[in-house]
Amino acid sequence: MTNTYRELVIGGVLIAPIVSYAVIALMAFLLLRPVLRLVGFARLFSNPSLAELSLYVAMFGLLALLL
Repeated sequence: MTNTYRELVIGGVLIAPIVSYAVIALMAFLLLRPVLRLVGFARLFSNPSLAELSLYVAMFGLLALLL
């Protein structure tokens, strides 16, 4: 069974599905960021920027896997 990917068409330009997954993950991460700041996410890690990047990559991977 193969997966058929639907391309996104914007102004006659085909956009690869991986780009749309990256944009969706970025928007979801930006919406989640204030919640992380309230919870104190940065205090849990010695390198909070790397932890946030890892969270974004995990969200992106889940989107690519499940959609």
